[in-house]
Amino acid sequence: MKLNPKKRTREHFPLKFYTAPHEKKSSSLSPLKTFALYGGGVAAAGIALVLIGTYVVIGRVVEGPGESLWGSAANKPFPIGVDPSAQLITENPDVDEFFVEAITEEPLATRSKESWFSRVLATLTHIPLYQNIASPTGRILVIQSGERKEEVAYNFGEILDWTEEERALFIEEIISAEPSLSEGKFTPSTYITGKSASPKEVAVIVNEHFKKEVLARYGEDIAEKVSLADALTIASILEREAYDFEDMRYISGIIWNRLFAGMKLQIDATLQYAKGTEHQTKWWPNVVPDDKYINSMFNTYENKGLPPAPIANPSLDAILAALNPRKTDCMFYFHDRDGGFHCSITYEEHVTSLKEYYGQGK
Repeated sequence: MKLNPKKRTREHFPLKFYTAPHEKKSSSLSPLKTFALYGGGVAAAGIALVLIGTYVVIGRVVEGPGESLWGSAANKPFPIGVDPSAQLITENPDVDEFFVEAITEEPLATRSKESWFSRVLATLTHIPLYQNIASPTGRILVIQSGERKEEVAYNFGEILDWTEEERALFIEEIISAEPSLSEGKFTPSTYITGKSASPKEVAVIVNEHFKKEVLARYGEDIAEKVSLADALTIASILEREAYDFEDMRYISGIIWNRLFAGMKLQIDATLQYAKGTEHQTKWWPNVVPDDKYINSMFNTYENKGLPPAPIANPSLDAILAALNPRKTDCMFYFHDRDGGFHCSITYEEHVTSLKEYYGQGK
């Protein structure tokens, strides 16, 4: 299964500056000065917009040791459209309503495909000057969807000046809280804390947000069909494999089809997680053919069923898609170079389609 290239390069956000043809002709400025003039103006305007947006959302935070900036007031229960025991997928009509009411109505709510504001904000939070201007007495922390726990701890530690031991303590405080999971509970969102917040203080904030946004929505009727661990694991895979919510639902349908059929999932993102666990200097290393033989429980080319734990931290979008897959007969899928989604019922059709779009396949 081909990785989503946008997920692999999500940290790169190139900017393109240009001038109109008539401006180039009449300008007496050198190319460097022209770039500085127009590029600097665009950059300054962008930063100003982000600062304004930051002030607006900070104004929504209740006073206390720390809060998530994006927390829904009403914890609407997750709808569910899959029954693993019966190997049945149905289209739950409540999905669209939940998506609108619980996810998209919130300003900059946690999304599987982050808005430009979220991406830029995550970058700016590492600039001390920006932090001091945006929140002189606090610090803004961002967890982007699809990040692994080591990424989260590293980013938080850079902003709050934590040691390696403090970052490890932060991770332990999160994963040891009930329910105990090694990954998947660092809920993507934007948080604000004190300037010198300790790992334990920040862990309390993140744990509480997970309880409010995920646990409070995950009732016993849902857990009886799909355990929370399984839902978070599938959702974490969707976060790394899909482009948007609809893409997630179709890939979710294929994952469930494979689980029902007893097939190996064969998903590259799980290999990335296994490699990244061993080599933490690169969170999501590229996958090569030999990686399919990695000795790891997360190797879904060698082991049947789901990985033993989530491989990343999923958004509400991804959890919703994991519980509500699209009903499809497809068993294979890939994305073309433009992000188009293609799925096939048989392996032969899959290979033919790969050759059509990539010139090779096997």
